[in-house]
Amino acid sequence: MPGVAEPVIKLVRRTTEPVGAQTLRSTGAAVIAYAVATATLSQPAPLTAPLTALLVVQVTLYATLTTGIRRVNSVIVGVLIASGFSSLVGLSWWSLGLTIFTSLIIGRLVRVNEFVPEVAISAMLVLGVAQVADTAWERVFETLIGAGVGLLFNLLFAPPVWVQSAGTSIDGLAREMGELFRDLGDDLSGRVTVERAAERLHRARRVDHDIVAVDASLRQAEESLMLNPRVRQGLLYRVVLRTGLDTLEICAVVLRVLARTLTDLAKERVDEALFPAEVASGLTELFGQMAGAIESFSLLITTPVAASAEDAETRLAEALATSRATRDRVADMLLAAVQEHPRKWQLHGALLAEVDRILDELDIEKRTERLGKELDRRSGEMHERHPRLLAVRRRLGLTGEEGRGRAAADDGGI
Repeated sequence: MPGVAEPVIKLVRRTTEPVGAQTLRSTGAAVIAYAVATATLSQPAPLTAPLTALLVVQVTLYATLTTGIRRVNSVIVGVLIASGFSSLVGLSWWSLGLTIFTSLIIGRLVRVNEFVPEVAISAMLVLGVAQVADTAWERVFETLIGAGVGLLFNLLFAPPVWVQSAGTSIDGLAREMGELFRDLGDDLSGRVTVERAAERLHRARRVDHDIVAVDASLRQAEESLMLNPRVRQGLLYRVVLRTGLDTLEICAVVLRVLARTLTDLAKERVDEALFPAEVASGLTELFGQMAGAIESFSLLITTPVAASAEDAETRLAEALATSRATRDRVADMLLAAVQEHPRKWQLHGALLAEVDRILDELDIEKRTERLGKELDRRSGEMHERHPRLLAVRRRLGLTGEEGRGRAAADDGGI
């Protein structure tokens, strides 16, 4: 991004991350819950309501709905435990310890799962309130108010869809792989030292860490699409991005193997070039074309507009066709070179096999077939697990998403 200072770029990235939006939404929900509780209850400081709203409001609507009930249960159970201990023994160091111990045990029995600690936290917060036994039910009502405000807040102010941030992460991964491909090709123009080859291999291995970060971003995007009223084809978006990342992950693994093959060749040919000049030139050209193919594939799976997706598919098809033609030409040159210098000929074959695997993974027809199968599988699972939800979707006119998804998959775009 020329002309823009790096600190400015980092600042823009931070302000578009989920953390900023989540902070504002959680604060707003907590304040509203406090105002509603103050207006409807007699408690002078109904802090349980904003506490519950703060816990219920999540980054995505799906997370709010799926974890909200368990969070509310954890708070209510904690309030009831604190009420019981307050009326029996009051607050002391040993009663506090007994309250925490009991809360953690009961939290596991009521199956609030990962929110077991919140049972103890709620109990401790409420235990410190004077005359808690007399106001136990009001504390429960505060909890319900906070939960209701949190849920309504996410329904009325739907959380943002994080598809763009996930797409940016996927695009960054593809560009990193493309740059590595080009660097590998540029190295072949001269004598490749073992140290240089090993450094490229290390870079290829670091791509695995990038994939972990991209996967986390994609999971965030997938959750933001589920049950979100802003999105009508959430299943299609999720499948396109997920299958696309799966393809890039396979390509990253093969790229690492390819870098290992070149490293092994460098170890065998310390005092000479890895390939004859003509072969090296052809491989440099091939690696550059494959870099373009990977970047075109990333553009295709992250482009939401049909017309732009068609352009991206056209570019990908052209890049794949050019890469395959260059690959065939390089294969003929490698065969002639192996016949003259047969030492470590199997590494030449491995190199071609790795190139073929990447080109096969990026193939448009294979991608379309994979998309169709995955859409059918997920639609079938949704029908089996949530038949009532499917009936509601039919009444709302939201069915047929999988059919539209299949049509879009056949067209090659989102």
